[in-house]
Amino acid sequence: MELDDLKDLMGLLKDTDITELQVEKDGVKVKIKRERFFGHLEVHPTAPSVKEESKKEEVLETEKGLFTITSPIVGTFYRSPSPEAEPFVEIGARVKKGQVLCIIEAMKLLNEIESEIDGVVTRILVENGHPVEYGEPLFLIEPVS
Repeated sequence: MELDDLKDLMGLLKDTDITELQVEKDGVKVKIKRERFFGHLEVHPTAPSVKEESKKEEVLETEKGLFTITSPIVGTFYRSPSPEAEPFVEIGARVKKGQVLCIIEAMKLLNEIESEIDGVVTRILVENGHPVEYGEPLFLIEPVS
């Protein structure tokens, strides 16, 4: 991988919400991370919409004792590796730490989202093909030892 390739990759991150990118080319793996800086933005607090508020309350009510898997990036949520393939997990599925739960596509890159714990999937909070935000709850998992 050449220096120009690295500069191009860093340029991709510059104008997006993506904070981490990992690429492998010709046997060379590169991982680029950046911090978010919003100093140039003016922030005006607004009240959350009724839909957003009710979704947050619903998740908070149901997550007592459950582990929430959240989106690490902004992108499109997919439950399976391809349209004709079976979903990675269903409600009631037992999952292991590190097992792929879904894919989030961001800027034509497919990011596998893995379970952070061993447990049972109790809820899938996002519809297939829908956009997700950074930090948005995706799955509720009941921990199992």
